[in-house]
Amino acid sequence: MANYDFDRMIDRRGSGALKTDALKERYGNADLLPMWVADMDFATPPFIIDALRKRIEHPIFGYTIEPEDYWPTVQEWILSHHGWKTEREWLRYIPGIVKGIGMVINAFLKPDEKVIIQPPVYHPFRLVPEGNHREVVFNPLTENPDGSYSMDFENLETVCDEKCRLLILSNPHNPAGILWDAQTLRRLASFCHSRGIIVISDEIHCDMALWGLRHIPFASVSPEAAACSITFQAPSKTFNIAGIVSSYSIVPNPELRKVFYSYLKANEFDEAPIFAPIATIAAFREGEEWRRQMLSYVEGNIEYVISYCKDKIPAIKALRPQASFLVWLDCRGLGLSHSELVDLFVQKAGLALNDGAMFGHAGSGFMRLNVGCPRSTVVTAMERLRAAIEENIF
Repeated sequence: MANYDFDRMIDRRGSGALKTDALKERYGNADLLPMWVADMDFATPPFIIDALRKRIEHPIFGYTIEPEDYWPTVQEWILSHHGWKTEREWLRYIPGIVKGIGMVINAFLKPDEKVIIQPPVYHPFRLVPEGNHREVVFNPLTENPDGSYSMDFENLETVCDEKCRLLILSNPHNPAGILWDAQTLRRLASFCHSRGIIVISDEIHCDMALWGLRHIPFASVSPEAAACSITFQAPSKTFNIAGIVSSYSIVPNPELRKVFYSYLKANEFDEAPIFAPIATIAAFREGEEWRRQMLSYVEGNIEYVISYCKDKIPAIKALRPQASFLVWLDCRGLGLSHSELVDLFVQKAGLALNDGAMFGHAGSGFMRLNVGCPRSTVVTAMERLRAAIEENIF
């Protein structure tokens, strides 16, 4: 069994990495410690690199067909990891999950129909519908006393009207790392199915459940969920291959499938580029041990952040995620306005995080920390943050 090195520091600057090379444009300072955009600083697993290298050795990169074992490999992974038996006709390649959201909007929604989102949540859930000139309806999550979140079904009843045609679900949830339970998902499915609302379930973090927990695919919880859902998944977050666009769609309902997959086919959006199937097959066939070791390492990083905040920065509370490498930091105890909070992290601590306000009004006073990186980077970040707080606040 291979032992993978997640402590290895890799300099990404100058590689075209958004995480490092956009710092000057996004934050005004190219020298910040980058802990924002949701990809990891771990090397892409060697078995994926080897598979890509083998193909690169052939000197022609012309039009290609999908490998015969592409979809069977994806189906086996979904079944073995999530207990969900999918049929081949349910699956299609899509050129990115955010793009997929826009495609669903344009394939199904009339100009006057609306999209429901549940903030605080991944900001393209709002930006994509708005950019496509659809009204966004907000069904904010309820913050529980322990800092976790629940869906507010009473509010959903109130805000939903006959023009609401689509709900975008973050499952697992970004930024709070929630693994939604089956009861919640069934209740949401019943609500949406009875009103003719399509649910996009963004499950890009589904293979990153932590602490021995399991992700539950939305479409798997009930016949109603299967009938009203379009699921998006990808190996990209788990195996750190976001730059190799490797997303796919799963649609059990034949009526939804006919509309959406006809739209994809007509525009050739369902044709995977040459490296996506190769990387996906390598990840899902050979990646389980790497995935387990990576998740264990990420859990250690999360534990470090939680303990550090509790012991040395008690005004900041780190919500323990149930999935992924993103930690939702509740910084409201510092007593700062949101602009002052951003200034503290960026200008005074020299850290680039995603500020909570981008995830919706309920995110004001929060910051999203990416701990998918070597432990030494996490240690440096927390020490910088503590020093900045002590120097400027207390």
